[in-house]
Amino acid sequence: MKTGLFFGSFNPIHVGHLIIAESALNETGLDAVWLMVSPQNPFKNKASLAGEFDRLKMTEIAIGNHDKIKASNFEFYLPKPSYTIDTLTQLKEKYPSTDFSIIMGEDNLLQLHKWKNYEAILKYHSIMVYPRMMKDKPAIPKYENVNYFDLPYLDISATRIRELITKGKSVQFQVGNDVWEYIKKHRLYGA
Repeated sequence: MKTGLFFGSFNPIHVGHLIIAESALNETGLDAVWLMVSPQNPFKNKASLAGEFDRLKMTEIAIGNHDKIKASNFEFYLPKPSYTIDTLTQLKEKYPSTDFSIIMGEDNLLQLHKWKNYEAILKYHSIMVYPRMMKDKPAIPKYENVNYFDLPYLDISATRIRELITKGKSVQFQVGNDVWEYIKKHRLYGA
């Protein structure tokens, strides 16, 4: 089984994340996509994060009953911060017959050389990359085991969504009705 791992804080999950996951399924030959809710990304400020179980619940709500996309809390039970190579090692031990790939944006590919043991990630796992619009787009490094897939461009970011919520604005159509109701009910991000 070929499973794509889409790591993220999902703080909160939004329609852009779902479109990426579905496009990866449609364009890459993956059998499944797991949205890997990261309790703490080593490159991000933890202070702005909603609780990990709230982010997991919103991800589950957003996915609904999709049969090939699931939310995963696998990293919740690993040492923090979460490093992709460590997660991949643990996943391979638990699911030895699954072929894991990583799904990431082109902007993350630019930072790959900063990841812990990135050479091992490239050696043992394929990386599925979706294009990102970037101002003054730098040269993208060429790596073995990296493949691009098409994706409609949507300029939606969780950072912008949190800013709008803090200002008392609606983000209902960016996160979906049920996730928006969850955010309001639990007063996340200053709602």
